[in-house]
Amino acid sequence: MTRRVELSGAVMSFLHCTRSALNIWQMQSRVRIETSARLLQACSGCGFVRWKNTAANGGRSMDYQFSNTGWRQLVVGVLAGTGAVLVYGLHRQQVQQAEPKNTTELTSQTVSALGNEVKPTNSIYTRQDVAKHKTLADGVWVTYKTSVYDITKFVDLHPGGDKIMLAAGGAIEPFWAMYAVHNQEHVYSILEEYRIGELSPEDQKQATMDVDDPYGNEPLRHPVLKVNSLKPFNAEPPVELLSENYITPNEIFFKRNHLPVPEVDPKTYRLQVMGEGLKSIQLTLDDLKTKFPKHTITATLQCAGNRRSEMNAVRQVKGLNWGMAAIGNATWRGVKLSDVLKYAGLPENTHAKHVQFEGLDKDLTGIPYGASISIRKALAKDGDVLLAYEMNGEDLSRDHGFPLRVIVPGVVGARNVKWLSKIIVSKEESQSHWQVNDYKGFSPSVDWDTVDFSTAPAIQELPIQSAITTPCNNDYISADNEEITVKGYAWSGGGQEVIRVDVSLDGGKTWKVADLTGEKQDAGQAWAWKLWQLTMPLPKGQKNLEIICKAVDNNYNVQPDTVAPIWNLRGVLNNSWSRVKITIKPNSG
Repeated sequence: MTRRVELSGAVMSFLHCTRSALNIWQMQSRVRIETSARLLQACSGCGFVRWKNTAANGGRSMDYQFSNTGWRQLVVGVLAGTGAVLVYGLHRQQVQQAEPKNTTELTSQTVSALGNEVKPTNSIYTRQDVAKHKTLADGVWVTYKTSVYDITKFVDLHPGGDKIMLAAGGAIEPFWAMYAVHNQEHVYSILEEYRIGELSPEDQKQATMDVDDPYGNEPLRHPVLKVNSLKPFNAEPPVELLSENYITPNEIFFKRNHLPVPEVDPKTYRLQVMGEGLKSIQLTLDDLKTKFPKHTITATLQCAGNRRSEMNAVRQVKGLNWGMAAIGNATWRGVKLSDVLKYAGLPENTHAKHVQFEGLDKDLTGIPYGASISIRKALAKDGDVLLAYEMNGEDLSRDHGFPLRVIVPGVVGARNVKWLSKIIVSKEESQSHWQVNDYKGFSPSVDWDTVDFSTAPAIQELPIQSAITTPCNNDYISADNEEITVKGYAWSGGGQEVIRVDVSLDGGKTWKVADLTGEKQDAGQAWAWKLWQLTMPLPKGQKNLEIICKAVDNNYNVQPDTVAPIWNLRGVLNNSWSRVKITIKPNSG
């Protein structure tokens, strides 16, 4: 969770100035430099420098001694503006110290780097073989292109701490795509020294599609996602990644699908617009992009079941076991729904009450996913309802609704229909199962024998929400640390702005106010979340901490303190105080 480095040499201010430029892995870390000499003295006069690395994974501590050569490489790494160069120098020194005395020590699973020479092997592995090596105990293997690498000994040297473990047992390319710092020759050189073999020819071929399976043509997904169901595919990222970026990267934005993902040809795509007081029209994707003004908004989407797992801990509910990451923030670009409805002839004095949406995702009987919102929200000038074709500057991906989806900011994700095929203006709300018989809240006293979905309105705007993203529940922190940094997100539905997040380290006895970050948004149009952070002194003499956060919006809506009073049989709308328990490890001395 934290990493401490102790170096001889007066480099505190220098590293402080360059630390933001490094910005590798965007991971929380804290570097303490204890100085005793000037930088030039450290480079030329010191016989060695000691680096104490306490890695996040398990708090293991390792001491390394380096000659002047290693120290110069460290300084070069800082000057180069990349921690990977720094680690490369340290890594090369360690490899040279550990290199075998003769080549008979090499095995089919060992690669030794002698200078710049790499000793390859001819071992062949399957992806199943690689998948068995996900822990330090079993060894940490990854693949890159067609090669297999055993990076177990590199884990403690990794600049991003234990984030490298996210790729354990699988391909490393998706993670390198997220962190462009890896696209450098010396990074490839580091990896190559850990090569132990090649993937089997079968695994080098792309899997063929099962044409009989309605889910046989699903898109590829990022391996970091925690899968809650495969068919249909539903997944969320590790929660600690959410607070690293104000804009959630497309690849790790949570995936919520109810049916197989359709494959849509944008050239033949048509959007149908019809209903009360309208002339029925069809619009092509090109029509939408050329005939209407373009609008861009930044908005957070949250699944109604976000944090459902905490309700399951109270009493079992029906639904996917979502953690705290079924939420994300993105920039959406498209055309306003109100502009399209006016183009289709919607009268200003319409008697319609609802706007229904249907998607191209269908069940085996041909029934599509559907939902609806109020006509008031659809037409409001400050409602910002979009028919979006871009997400974070890119065309929508298949999982996120290519080629067109509805974005209803401030409203539950279930109404943000993907793969939009039809818009219907009507006096009645959608009769889709997901509108009338799902995504509704009930009293804790209601069970499946007594529930009547017709008695509750469909969820639209969501309540105030916040959650702790780091540290994670059941994490360990060393008592050697003087401070602890807590991070998270906060958001409120209906365009209400989060104005405060309170954080407690003692189970709610005392509170501190966190620092908020986020874009400036107009009153009533605060569609995007706030990220928050608070660094506090680590309480002395404590063995355990219960960390809590709670948010307040500009209407002074607050979160309930516990789950039990808001428990419901579908496990939706959990916005109770977010709680994380961590253990403090005794001082190393």
